[in-house]
Amino acid sequence: MPSIFTHAAVPLALWCASERDRISPRLLGAGVIAAMLPDADVLAFALHIPYADAFGHRGASHSLLFSALIALLALLLARPLRATRLQAAAFVFICALSHPLLDAFTSGGLGVALWWPWSDARLFAPWRPIRVSPFANNFFSARGLQTVLSELRWVWLPLFLCVLGWKAIQQRAPVDSRCP
Repeated sequence: MPSIFTHAAVPLALWCASERDRISPRLLGAGVIAAMLPDADVLAFALHIPYADAFGHRGASHSLLFSALIALLALLLARPLRATRLQAAAFVFICALSHPLLDAFTSGGLGVALWWPWSDARLFAPWRPIRVSPFANNFFSARGLQTVLSELRWVWLPLFLCVLGWKAIQQRAPVDSRCP
């Protein structure tokens, strides 16, 4: 997995790329939580649930279904999130789904159960440049530093460049409120 901090990169990038005040601070917070939440499945280790189990690490909580359920919760909480129902559901779905997609690009683990419960298959992306993060007790080590550098190169920098590019396009595009 990328580190827990890097899972926040996608909601933060979407917020930075959006129009001012388009994404409320509450909705941004929900997106960050949704992007990090799938890794709560590490509790499975304490419960002696095997890694490869459907409810083990990178299992059910890394699925499209999980992302959709979190999005449904956001839809129901749209008002306190200060968003429309569609905006809350879409933003939180994208943020939650970014987690297993980023994990699929890592160099280790058993893959992600993206299609659970329809399939127990664990998937990886065909290209896996992101160094897998060590668990918490080993994060502050040489390997943890290599992980952070890998995440900066393969996640943060590309998202930063995408945001800058999007902002440049927005500034150059003429603003015309009339319909064609």
